[in-house]
Amino acid sequence: MLQIHQFPCLSDNYGFLIHDPDSGETAAIDTPEAKVYLAEAEKRGWAITQIWNTHWHPDHAGGNEDIKQTTGCTIVAPQEVEKLSPIDTLVAHGDTVSLGGFNAQVIDVSGHTNGHIAFYIPEAGVAFVGDSVFALGCGRMFEGEPAQFWKSLERIKALPPETMLYCAHEYTAANAKFASHADPENSALANYVAEIEAKRSRNEPTVPTQLERELATNPFLRADDAALAARWGGSEPHETFAALRAAKDSF
Repeated sequence: MLQIHQFPCLSDNYGFLIHDPDSGETAAIDTPEAKVYLAEAEKRGWAITQIWNTHWHPDHAGGNEDIKQTTGCTIVAPQEVEKLSPIDTLVAHGDTVSLGGFNAQVIDVSGHTNGHIAFYIPEAGVAFVGDSVFALGCGRMFEGEPAQFWKSLERIKALPPETMLYCAHEYTAANAKFASHADPENSALANYVAEIEAKRSRNEPTVPTQLERELATNPFLRADDAALAARWGGSEPHETFAALRAAKDSF
């Protein structure tokens, strides 16, 4: 069974280490804070053998070189990560990467950045999605275009509904406020927001989140819903998505 260790980094990032006990291999999913990753791996007796980057931003790839210098690991990343560090294995949409006996499908989820990827591991039912999608939200559109970002979200929507999405930030409480504004008549959303408020009051993480729940409540994944389109405009889902994303940016 794939072992996943989640821990806080920086001010609101989550770090992830995934470990295959049979092979002894461990991958760091992104590297926001090298010292924390190395310490967390050491606590568990895990040796980091790979880094899997989702995109180039410093709070996702900024620790690459320090971790590689300490461990000698292999850096697996999209080409845009070369802005911050050398890459050992370049990957893009449709590729497969392995950690021991586990295989991860590389999915293009560009929009937040133009080379953003996600890693989906079918055997474990998990996807590491970086900043492409969050619980009740999605990443800011720093580099992409609405139609591009919507196609990326459609790829996430097409995963099995039971898939657990490992998002990179604890943004859920703020996202919930906007989601309630964007989709006020969604009863499933109201129940979800109450659970989020209870978790955060206990300082518990809201990540990971199940795709099935996000499909019912996340306004950015529901831009193809007729009621949201009527409320926010747009004859095509990517136009509704663009209206939602612009509204969130100034919310």
